[in-house]
Amino acid sequence: MRSPRRACSEPSRLLAMDATDVPLQAEMVELVPNGKHTTALTASTVPSLAGDRFEENQSSAAEMEEFLPHGTDKKQTHFTDFEGKTSFGMSVFNLSNAIMGSGILGLAYAMANTGIILFLFLLTAVALLSSYSIHLLLKSSGIVGIRAYEQLGYRAFGTPGKLAAAIAITLQNIGAMSSYLYIVKSEVPLVIQTFLNLEEKTTDWYMNGNYLVILVSVTIILPLALMKQLGYLGYASGFSLSCMVFFLISVIYKKFQIPCPLPEQEGNLTGSLNATAISTSDYQNGYTVLQAPEQGTCNPSFFTLNSQTAYTIPIMAFAFVCHPEVLPIYTELKDPSKKKMQCISNISIMVMYLMYFLAALFGYLTFYGRVESELLHTYNKVDPFDVLILCVRVAVLTAVTLTVPIVLFPVRRAIQQMLFQGKDFSWIRHVTIAVVLLTFINLLVIFAPSILGIFGMIGATSAPCLIFIFPAIFYIRIMPKDKEPLRSTPKILAACFALLGVIFMIMSLSFIIIDWATGGGKSGGSH
Repeated sequence: MRSPRRACSEPSRLLAMDATDVPLQAEMVELVPNGKHTTALTASTVPSLAGDRFEENQSSAAEMEEFLPHGTDKKQTHFTDFEGKTSFGMSVFNLSNAIMGSGILGLAYAMANTGIILFLFLLTAVALLSSYSIHLLLKSSGIVGIRAYEQLGYRAFGTPGKLAAAIAITLQNIGAMSSYLYIVKSEVPLVIQTFLNLEEKTTDWYMNGNYLVILVSVTIILPLALMKQLGYLGYASGFSLSCMVFFLISVIYKKFQIPCPLPEQEGNLTGSLNATAISTSDYQNGYTVLQAPEQGTCNPSFFTLNSQTAYTIPIMAFAFVCHPEVLPIYTELKDPSKKKMQCISNISIMVMYLMYFLAALFGYLTFYGRVESELLHTYNKVDPFDVLILCVRVAVLTAVTLTVPIVLFPVRRAIQQMLFQGKDFSWIRHVTIAVVLLTFINLLVIFAPSILGIFGMIGATSAPCLIFIFPAIFYIRIMPKDKEPLRSTPKILAACFALLGVIFMIMSLSFIIIDWATGGGKSGGSH
């Protein structure tokens, strides 16, 4: 039932929109994650739809004033041919799951090479910048009534803008999915080996990572990826986040169980510890503890700069990549509004910010300078048959596996934007794109594992575009000059934001190129 305020505003909604603000009919085609486009794009309906494009679905009149250069046109419209049905909580789960990547396993290593204070500063800065970037995306979508990243590019720069956004999304997310499946390929055989209590890997098929990654893709990932709408994955996203919470709790618990220096485990000590002269022995929590003579081994560093610090900056900068998923989640949100979606984004970023910091802090305080780039491998040095760490491995694998369908949705939408724009939804096309994508990614992971290094280069290029550059330049182009002149404070801030993205891109590419030139191979993907 409509409120009196909305009912009283009905006459004003029938007023005509300023002709200068009406987009062309070609610009009004809007694809959404399920492949459909807005209805009734015939010549007879264009005049009425022109005013409709500029409205948020069921938003308040006050919020409309923020978006519209002319607040007189208030006609309510839906942006898609279906009403959003995803709840606030499910949207938080989906966006949090999109933010969370396998990079959480390397954040303790990042802290070891930056120090606690510098790490906290970088993580806080990136979280705030990501929230501001999402604000720019949502404000741009509110101006032109578009909730697809690629179509914002089209509205701002025409076809080149749409293609640039679609290509960046495709490359970034294919790289992310490849890294996730590579984790599945490498970790699942180790989990099975630990379950069976085998000292060495066997040649059985169930110990072959290539077979296992195909099995996981077909039985788990593909059925989830075939769902029509992203909102249906809310339960899977919630379970995935629960797995990562279990990982975090285990990391905190292990901090108080594993003594420092590391316990003595024959054949499983780090190289630096093997070379250390043992002076005395002690016992803590059932472990035989090596008392190493070097100073500062178990003292935290608050500020560190070394040769590896440069490699941690891209990891930190791209810890909150979720921007391709923001607008699809916005589209499927029940009773959507910019304020509501911004709140969802802020909550998701805050939750992941806390999880990132706690996982990095307690992982670092467990192993200090001996933490490896993949945290779980460091625990394996202590006790490869630890039941709790085995459960954590399973939880992380589950979380990574359930993230792949979330990341696949924007790629499928980007392909539809490039190749099938304006087409009605087709289950055949919907299924075919998902199958082809998963087949292609599996082939990459199985036959060309070294290709992941190339995707690190691609990620260093596409991620800053999606996070920093595109949201800023789209906002500058889309926001009407009569509302915000080019030299206004918001547009100057947006221009500085885009410049920051260019700097990040140059830095990331430089680090990766230097890494390749020196044969280090330590820089990875962006997510």
